[in-house]
Amino acid sequence: MEKTVEKKENYPVWFSICTLAILTVSLCITQHRQVWAEEVAPIIIGFPILFFTYRKFQFTNFVYAWLIIHFVILNIGGIYTYAKAPLGYWMQDWFGFSRNNYDKIGHFAQGFIPAILIREVLLRISPLQRGKLLFFIITAICLAISAFYEIAEWWVACVQGADAEDFLGTQGYVWDAQSDMLFALLGAVFALLALSKIHDKHIDLKIKIVNYEE
Repeated sequence: MEKTVEKKENYPVWFSICTLAILTVSLCITQHRQVWAEEVAPIIIGFPILFFTYRKFQFTNFVYAWLIIHFVILNIGGIYTYAKAPLGYWMQDWFGFSRNNYDKIGHFAQGFIPAILIREVLLRISPLQRGKLLFFIITAICLAISAFYEIAEWWVACVQGADAEDFLGTQGYVWDAQSDMLFALLGAVFALLALSKIHDKHIDLKIKIVNYEE
């Protein structure tokens, strides 16, 4: 089992460029800069962590690619606010939804992408092995992250009052927080069921490369 990962390779330039480009473009075109900052906060917090810990722990390119997709989803929410995202309106027309459900895509991704990221961390630096226990722990962590996010939204609502409506995007739906957590849970479960085998191949290749270079 791999416990530490050290590699002399520089931080992947393409990932940094894509992340910074996404943030820059979305900031330039958004009309709600305060909401933008709130919606992309996970990137603003997470990207520096990924950057400064890269020499000690490098994720597979598989994870980095999914992170870019997640960043795009978050930035679209930051540009338009989740309640006004064009894709949500298109879905409303196509499927007859009563509200703009782009936020559910965001919360599904909130479980989907972190599940793969957490899985890689646990498999590479913990004694946990592939199996039911790992599956349960990952889904529990993803659900906890989603619950924490809902608590953070509640705190923002208490501080900002009516001004927090664009950030919350509840659109009058009384069960919004509960359904958000459900979608995050579904995203985590789906990611683990659909991507674990291909993810294992990327992890095994990454470990071989690291061991070779060491």
